Amino acid sequence: MTKDAEAKPAGLEGDPIEFAVMTEIGIINQLADNLFQAHLPKGMTVAQFSVLNHLLRLNVRETISELASAMQVAQPTMSSTVRKLEDKGLVELIHEPDDRRIRRVAVTAAGAQLRNDAVAALAPMAEILRKNIPETDWQAILSHLSPIRVFLDRLRS
Repeated sequence: MTKDAEAKPAGLEGDPIEFAVMTEIGIINQLADNLFQAHLPKGMTVAQFSVLNHLLRLNVRETISELASAMQVAQPTMSSTVRKLEDKGLVELIHEPDDRRIRRVAVTAAGAQLRNDAVAALAPMAEILRKNIPETDWQAILSHLSPIRVFLDRLRS
């Protein structure tokens, strides 16, 4: 990173503050995804991890269509991601008892363990972040980001 990159704001002068905040979030997301990808197990992508994390975080089983909607990707893209997770034994497709045409994606024990192992692999990076940004700042940031996420999620529904 250059010295100029540190000092430059996320938007251009005169941009609405909302745009500058979203640009900042987008840049952070890109940097975090690249950092996270470097710590994932070999052959695991951020997209695959995101599916595991989503299902485990919400404690749900979802159809491929529901996952595609949640992740804001095309259904064929999600089908491919789920197929790769299934091939690795990290998820399984379970038929609905009332309608065998409907299959829901469920995380296996191996998938839950891999998700937890991936998060644990980030411990050295988390420690660096903790040393440079106080926990109170992380809590304050999260308290502001969560309502933005919930609001934006409602807009897409």
